[in-house]
Amino acid sequence: MLATTALAAALTALGVPAHATTAYPGHTTSRYVPLTDATSTHAHQAGCTEGRTGATGPRILFFGTQEKNDTLREPGRAGNSTTPRSAYTKAAAYAHHWAQGFTECRTDQATAHLALGVNNKDDGGITGTHAGQRWADLVTTVKDASTTDAVTITAALDAEPSWSTPTWARDWLAAYTKATTTPLYAANSADSCPTTGSGDCANGWRLADVHHMAGGGNHRIHVIPQIYRTDGIQATQWANISRWGHTNANDPLRFAGAMSQHTACQQRSCTNTDNTPQQSWDQLKKALDAHTATRVNDLGPATDMRWP
Repeated sequence: MLATTALAAALTALGVPAHATTAYPGHTTSRYVPLTDATSTHAHQAGCTEGRTGATGPRILFFGTQEKNDTLREPGRAGNSTTPRSAYTKAAAYAHHWAQGFTECRTDQATAHLALGVNNKDDGGITGTHAGQRWADLVTTVKDASTTDAVTITAALDAEPSWSTPTWARDWLAAYTKATTTPLYAANSADSCPTTGSGDCANGWRLADVHHMAGGGNHRIHVIPQIYRTDGIQATQWANISRWGHTNANDPLRFAGAMSQHTACQQRSCTNTDNTPQQSWDQLKKALDAHTATRVNDLGPATDMRWP
């Protein structure tokens, strides 16, 4: 069974833009968004900048870590950080103004899936179940309040094995998918996962956990994996995860693109994890096409991470 199941048609059926292609389709820009100093003007400008590119595809706004009382800790901050926390409502407002900016400035009738993203750090004082349900509630609220057809509001989760137990992450996903049918982008890492065959990943995660969190068994979840390393090993890891899913669950992953952090690395130093968007996309496409069980005829655009 090939992973080529007419991805463009499947994405359309799920409300995901049918922009996938066999040749490198370019990239969008996604952002880490520290909400403490964020303003409506900044959000509008960020959306406008993306609209002017004329590129259709997903964009992810990563707001950080969920904590108690519907608050968010800034991206890149540890649990003991003293930085101010921001209310979920501030993330909702940022998304609204981003969407307005994109719509007002877009060229070539570009459209966007704007994914409101958080991570799976389990040190925020809340359960995975509570976090997943509350994020679903927020995304639904923002989606229902949307006033533009150019931007579809959806969700994203950056699930990394090093950041939580597999149980916490699975609970988050179960609660999210129970609370809403809004599609989710899995912008995940594959920490210490094998590049061939079976084996364990980091922090007690198994391949089954990583496969599940990347959309195994759920056609409303599409993965945009982190393909940062210049040596290509992360692409090989993800191809192996998809192949594991094909072999063990008859369910290779549904890839919507590849994620790079080239711009973020220019803003903050990186070591050998600064693939360009095209390098990330090419590495993933090559790794997936190396085996018939994971081969894809269609792969959506890359998205490149940056800080605001």
